[in-house]
Amino acid sequence: MLDTLVGEYLEETCINPTFITGHPQMMSPLAKAHRSIPGLCERFEAFVCKKEIANAYTELNDPFDQRLRFEEQANQKAQGDDEAQLIDEKFMHALECGLPPTAGWGMGIDRMVMFITDNYSIKEVLPFPFLKEDVTKNKDRSAGEVENIHPVPEEGIGKSPCLDRSFKE
Repeated sequence: MLDTLVGEYLEETCINPTFITGHPQMMSPLAKAHRSIPGLCERFEAFVCKKEIANAYTELNDPFDQRLRFEEQANQKAQGDDEAQLIDEKFMHALECGLPPTAGWGMGIDRMVMFITDNYSIKEVLPFPFLKEDVTKNKDRSAGEVENIHPVPEEGIGKSPCLDRSFKE
């Protein structure tokens, strides 16, 4: 609901280049919490002519906090929220192995084409969005296994949980 209100009343006023900051944590499940303002996250969106052209945030790299946020998203999805996501166990496993401080921003060709062609949704400019192959489907082996490369633990370090192939997907 908050996202709808922002889209209806705030984004509609962003004709000149504008940065929207101060996003609530609940709207950004992958963004790190703001360092000094509780309830907000480290994220901004850039708008020009009422269109979002970039989205950026500091990546959350705390696996415990991330799992809590994913669980909340899964609850929202179960209650009918179409935009909420399920828990991504592969991503959680990667976080548990360690993710360094990371940030990113998105301003791809699709956003620029959306801006130039006067479309308001990225879905309107994606070529063949429903015909794209799901590359995660039926993937039984990792790239290393396909090439017959297997990780070997260093002597004296012990077995790393990140190299444990018993992890269930």
